[in-house]
Amino acid sequence: MTTRRRKKDGDDTANGALPSVWTRAFKASSEWPDKDEFLDVIYWYRQVIALIAGCIWGLIPLKGFIGLALFVALNAGIMYLYFSSFQEVDEEEYGGAWEITKEGFMSSFALFLVTWILFYSAMHFP
Repeated sequence: MTTRRRKKDGDDTANGALPSVWTRAFKASSEWPDKDEFLDVIYWYRQVIALIAGCIWGLIPLKGFIGLALFVALNAGIMYLYFSSFQEVDEEEYGGAWEITKEGFMSSFALFLVTWILFYSAMHFP
């Protein structure tokens, strides 16, 4: 009796197929033939940044405009460095640097606010 092991979608790089999206997301200067995959990676990285920043801002009693401004600068700065220096994508293929920088920003901002408020309220109010 023989059992066959099925290959995962991203495991057959020897046949000329691309690695999985997440493998390419963590590897510098990856190839992104499907623009939507790269924009999905940008979106989900932003969500992770928002969760982490919201937790940190809530644990530190950070309040007001300074917290908001720091999040915007941190989020935009990290994402800009990611796509311009780490992935080295051609920004013009995606409509310019501003379009990539805006991708998923408002949903990550909302997640950041909810996380920040929850952690701040839980840690600093009886």
